[in-house]
Amino acid sequence: MIRAAALAAAFAAMTAGGAAAEAQYSFLEWDDLDGWSADSHDVALSVFSETCGDLEGPHWPAICAVAKSDPPAREFFERLFLPVMIEDGEAPLFTGYFEPELAGSLVRTTTFRYPLYRRPPELPSQPWLTRREIETTGILDGRDLEIAWLSDPVDKFFLQVQGSGRIRLPDGRGIRVGFGGKNGHPYRSIGNEMVRRGYLPEHQVSAPMIRRWVADNPVAGAELLHHNPSYVFFREVTRVPPNRGPLGAMNRSITAGRSVAIDPEFVPLGAPVWLEKGGEEPLRRLMVAQDTGSAVKGAQRADIFFGTGDEAGEVAGRVRDSGRLVVLLPVDTALDLAAQ
Repeated sequence: MIRAAALAAAFAAMTAGGAAAEAQYSFLEWDDLDGWSADSHDVALSVFSETCGDLEGPHWPAICAVAKSDPPAREFFERLFLPVMIEDGEAPLFTGYFEPELAGSLVRTTTFRYPLYRRPPELPSQPWLTRREIETTGILDGRDLEIAWLSDPVDKFFLQVQGSGRIRLPDGRGIRVGFGGKNGHPYRSIGNEMVRRGYLPEHQVSAPMIRRWVADNPVAGAELLHHNPSYVFFREVTRVPPNRGPLGAMNRSITAGRSVAIDPEFVPLGAPVWLEKGGEEPLRRLMVAQDTGSAVKGAQRADIFFGTGDEAGEVAGRVRDSGRLVVLLPVDTALDLAAQ
C-alpha cells in the first residue's frame, strides 16, 4: 500500500475534486479479484466502449481506440489496466437504484397534482431555496416550468432521488425525464430520519413502507419529506430509444447490471471498476462508473443500476451491503502513481 501526499495529489488531478487527497491506495493483482476469471468481460467491454471516448487524460484515448477494435475482452483489461483499491477510512457501502416508471399527466388534474419542474433560469450555482421553501412558497407556480404531474408525493420524491424516469400518460404515450439541475443542498436520508424519530424500526425501512407511512400520515409525511433539503429539477429526454437505459452523468445511456454510480472525487467517471458485493445476493462483476448521485459519497461507495420499472425497483431496494470496489486504471497511470 502506498500512502503519500504526492501520490494522492496526482490521483486527485485525474478526478473532479480534492477529497482523494485523504485516500489510501492498494495495488492489487488480477488473482486478488474474487470471481474475476468467471465474469463476462465482453459485456463489460461493450459497456465501457459506450463512454470511453469521453474520458479525459493522456492514456484514455489510445485505450478507447483499442476497446472499439473488438479485442479479446479479458486480455484487453488485463494488458491495459491495473487494479487499484482506493479507501478513505469510511466503511464500504453498496446500494441499488433504478429508473422508475410512473403514471402521470401533462396537465394538472384532481389525481395528478404533484409537478415535476424544469430548472428555473435564475437558479444560481450556489445553494438556492430548500425543498421546503420551494414547495411551500409557490415560487415556481404559474411559470410554465412543469414537465408533467404525478399522483403521489413519494413517487415524486423517489424520482428526484433516482434522477430519471419514465412517465406513462393517460393516452398510452410516454415521456422520459432526466436530471436537469438541483438546488445545491445536500441529500439527507428520510429513511434514517424515520428511524431517528421512531416512526419505523431500521429493519422495516423500505420504499413501500415509506410510501405507506406518508399516505397514512399526510401532514407528518409532508414534514418528513421536507427533512431532505435537496431538490432535483428535470428535463425531458427525447433522443434515447425506449429500449436503452436512461442517461447517466456522462450523458449516455447506462446499462442494467453493468453501470454504477460512484463519487468522482475518488473514481474517474467512465473508468472500469470491479465490484465485490456481499449480502444475501452476492455480486462479483466488472462494471463501468458511468453515473454519479447526490447520496453517493466516498471512495468505497457505489450505487448499482438495476434497470427500469417495479421489478428492478424491488431488487434495488433490497441492496444495502458491504464489500469492496476496485478501480481499473490504465497501466501507465497506475505506474505513475506508484512512482510518486
